[in-house]
Amino acid sequence: MKIYRCPSGCSVGIVFQEQGSQTRKMTRMLDSTSDSECRRPPGEPVRIDPDTAFHAVSLLFLVSVLTLSGCATFEPRPLDDVPFRDRAQTQQRGELSVTVAIPTQEEATGIYGVDLSEREMQPVWIEVKNDSDLPVWFLPSGLDPSYFSAAEAAYPFSSSTSGKKGRVIEDHFHTLQFRNPIQPGTTTSGFLIVNRDEGFKAIDVDILTREDSSSFTFIIVDPAFRGDFTLVDFDTLYSDAEIVAIDDEDALRRAIELLPCCTANEKGTEEGDPLNLVLIGDAQDVFPAFIRRGWHGTEVIWSKAILRTMKSFMSGSRYRYSPVSPLYVYGRRQDLAGQKSRGTIHERNHKRIWLTPIRFRGKAVWVGQISRDIGVKFTTRSPTISTHVIDPDVDEARRYFLEDMAYSQAMARFGFTAGVGEVSRDAPRFNLVGDPWFSDGRRAVMFFEPRPYTLGDLDILDWEALLPSQTMKKKDPIDEDR
Repeated sequence: MKIYRCPSGCSVGIVFQEQGSQTRKMTRMLDSTSDSECRRPPGEPVRIDPDTAFHAVSLLFLVSVLTLSGCATFEPRPLDDVPFRDRAQTQQRGELSVTVAIPTQEEATGIYGVDLSEREMQPVWIEVKNDSDLPVWFLPSGLDPSYFSAAEAAYPFSSSTSGKKGRVIEDHFHTLQFRNPIQPGTTTSGFLIVNRDEGFKAIDVDILTREDSSSFTFIIVDPAFRGDFTLVDFDTLYSDAEIVAIDDEDALRRAIELLPCCTANEKGTEEGDPLNLVLIGDAQDVFPAFIRRGWHGTEVIWSKAILRTMKSFMSGSRYRYSPVSPLYVYGRRQDLAGQKSRGTIHERNHKRIWLTPIRFRGKAVWVGQISRDIGVKFTTRSPTISTHVIDPDVDEARRYFLEDMAYSQAMARFGFTAGVGEVSRDAPRFNLVGDPWFSDGRRAVMFFEPRPYTLGDLDILDWEALLPSQTMKKKDPIDEDR
């Protein structure tokens, strides 16, 4: 026992007592003199020198780390015993076949023997079958530009152990890692450790040869995530009789203009934000475009999500999957909601989308609403008593999303149609929580195709022209004075 003495003659010590195979740590205050001899007045707390306290706490921390490291177990499960490949998806392009799967958090812990989610890491399993006559290479940076090498991912876990155990952990990570190249007539599989996403993840697999390249895109849903989209069965949402099949672009434009103008409350008695987005394309092309540009699915409002939101609100940090309040179109809440968060939960861009009964040349047509959150306010109009404040210039958020999708590599064409109608800045309308908004009344219509599409490939439809931004219509008084 190491004893530190206070100026009054009392002593403070740290006692380590062996009890079986475990070490129990406790802190005690000990008097070196009797009550009558101690110079410390009765009832006065013991005063400990700051340096002494620092050394005591440091020693306790060191012993805790060493104790936990010594007791931690590393027992990864055999790969064949973990059923993550039951959810695998496969695509084929010519002589190449690619299969991908993402283990759940629990499955990943079993495979690696450690909890990668503690470090915001996530393993993606990839298998490439090469039936060509040339070797091919998988490009990990296309999946995640900030992916982790095997040694980098293993280090936080291997460095906290001693002796051979750390080397065993590092060797295990290297064994699981995907390795290039894939030789002709062979199949190669392995993991790439990337930054963790909840909800769903876009998997972009780019394969390169000396003569050509091939791109594969998958969207993988986390079965443990409670998002808005998990409440919807898209296959049975509309009957065959309700589907409106359209092949002509002029007919499509007219159908889009006849879509509902705005979101509504659950009873349909009040209108809210304008429906200013239309997205056309297969889910395999549309949703990976969102994820590729940093959009995340939002959780439904439930106990865990509420606690995470409160924690983020109190700390001022961001919460990438924070719920959005339900708004209604076609008598149902949003089919899917997404957000691109800032550094704080108070600010974000968020969108809600609904699947329409329209099919354009066999592809789904979605209608949506986007706005930019710029702050938080308290209101009795929200069931959670608080809600976000939106930027009243909703056209700015629409423009931002359009530009964002132009960089997604999946948007092929876009144009504008009439929508809610012009709403002036001087006579704004209000959403369901009382925030004002104004707009030129247009809808941005975006067509998505399999990637890659560059900015130079974009085709602009000659539909509705855009009006000048209302925030720029009035000259700045300073300019008038000049």
